[in-house]
Amino acid sequence: MVSEMAGALSVFYPIVPDADWLQRLVPLGIHTVQLRIKGADSAEVCRQINASLRVTRDCDCQLIVNDYWREALAVGADYVHLGQEDLAAADLATIKGAGLRLGISTHSPKELEIALAATPDYVALGPIYETRLKAMEWSPQGLASISAWKARIGNLPLVAIGGITPERAPGVLAAGAQSVAVITDFMSAPDPKERARQWLQWAKSAEPSVTSYDQ
Repeated sequence: MVSEMAGALSVFYPIVPDADWLQRLVPLGIHTVQLRIKGADSAEVCRQINASLRVTRDCDCQLIVNDYWREALAVGADYVHLGQEDLAAADLATIKGAGLRLGISTHSPKELEIALAATPDYVALGPIYETRLKAMEWSPQGLASISAWKARIGNLPLVAIGGITPERAPGVLAAGAQSVAVITDFMSAPDPKERARQWLQWAKSAEPSVTSYDQ
């Protein structure tokens, strides 16, 4: 069973655009969340990370900060997620030396090799299905790619992202993912909180079927 304690990825892994969204959703029982801020200056990023940390620490939730590893380090967050461009520009020695855990996005076998060279704590693969979030240069990966990635990375946790719904999620886990990252499905719902509750209900039933791993 996947641990729900802070520090381990949970099966349902929502990604939110700011601390306000995080404050709305995490108290529902979410135990892994990514803060994915876009277009903010460093001071605002630090403010939002701090606000998010207050909530996640109270709720036994693991906060993962997208891109802004310097700000994450400055305010005491302990987990960051980097895309390939940000990974290329990041100071991995500083990140690792500070004890920050690291997740990395991948979209191709070449990017997977780059990610594995950075010794991440998890690898993300996407988009699994077509996504409405943004224009993507990558075609949908499909379930077969999940299985191929998992065969390559072994016990390293694999996060699947992109166009995943509760109906599609069981197949994603069966293909080899440990965690399902979700953005559009709940954010575009008429009632995002209720949709998040539906995801949490699914995750609770799915956890015993997911192979356990050490974080």
